[in-house]
Amino acid sequence: MAQELTRNADTDEAFTLVLNAQAVPGSLWTEGQNAILSDAGFAHAANTIRAWPGYAETPLVTLPALAAEIGVATLHYKDESPRFGLGSFKALGGAYAVARLLQKELSTLLGRAVTMEEIIARAIPEAARITVCCATDGNHGRSVAWGAQSFGCGCVIFIHATVSEGRKAAIESFGAEVRRTPGNYDDSVREAQEVASEEGWFVVSDTSYPGYMDVPRDVMQGYELMAAEAFDALPAPPSHVFVQTGVGGMAAAVTAQAVRRYGADRPKIVLCDPDRAACFLASYRSGARTAVHGDLDTLMAGLACGEVSALAWEILQDHGDAVIVLTDAAAIDAMRRLAFPEGGDPALVAGESAVAGVAGLRLAMTDPEARALLGLDEASRILTFGTEGDTDPELYAELVGAPAAQIRAQQRTTP
Repeated sequence: MAQELTRNADTDEAFTLVLNAQAVPGSLWTEGQNAILSDAGFAHAANTIRAWPGYAETPLVTLPALAAEIGVATLHYKDESPRFGLGSFKALGGAYAVARLLQKELSTLLGRAVTMEEIIARAIPEAARITVCCATDGNHGRSVAWGAQSFGCGCVIFIHATVSEGRKAAIESFGAEVRRTPGNYDDSVREAQEVASEEGWFVVSDTSYPGYMDVPRDVMQGYELMAAEAFDALPAPPSHVFVQTGVGGMAAAVTAQAVRRYGADRPKIVLCDPDRAACFLASYRSGARTAVHGDLDTLMAGLACGEVSALAWEILQDHGDAVIVLTDAAAIDAMRRLAFPEGGDPALVAGESAVAGVAGLRLAMTDPEARALLGLDEASRILTFGTEGDTDPELYAELVGAPAAQIRAQQRTTP
């Protein structure tokens, strides 16, 4: 049975920590895992994405004052808010998967090998005959729509009942048709697949399930570039990575890069679930991929997923060490702490789905038993991923108490 502790029940500071009883000592990367995410696949993704117009590494931000406040040696935050002007890391995955899908389908259609350079240059008009689609909480759909617009194919995006109008409009700004469906995120995934099968469209999803693995593998391979940039920029390897979940594709990509890079010396991987969509908590408790149900109504919209991706589970069942579950209130507090820093740290625009890693770390460090279970102390070197900026500007301003423009102005005036 997985080791577990719960603290501060029914308060904003409530959290549950569950250790993964299946975590593999020594972090052996298996042949099956290498078939999902590999050095060769990463090299192809990285070379492709780096060739796109507008590519630039996102900043790795050092937060010494917050590290001292929490009680760790160093805290780094990979700020994905500038990524390709889309506001989130998702640009790395969805658009790359669109490019790969078009390359494959157009090669079949034309009876010759289509190059990635032709895809990027929009050199093949037949791309307009292809339509891609997906379900989204916002950011993945924006990436797929941007990729479709960039590479010249059609795009339809499915959003569920609680996705905000701001996120809907952001997707539509890239020329996609957006359809709202009843139910939660997992319901919209099923709707997208059903309609795509009827219409002859191609699903570009960031979650995988039996019979649908190739495209999500490409999405995850694109995400690895974010992790590689972060690890390359660190002055010393991290002792811990606190990373938010959702379906787990991004967390698995970060973990895969860490395991292949560091081997037995890899950092401890701590997953961070919203308490209203805690599918990794359920899965680590049971020792098997386990879905949670209900409306999944968390403010951390990008993490509002009830079913763990099958491919992500193949990696995180072995190499994820623990999961910590936190409240929306803890996430909002972390957003505000990053926006209005103390002690000279830079101000950061971090959306509600960007901060679960920071929030989970802050909660774990308040409890001696949690610290001991995770091996956290004053020598720990922590890496977190700020996976989005203000992707819903109105909601961001409401939650933080100031618009992102004010926070960015503060960035420019900070010594």
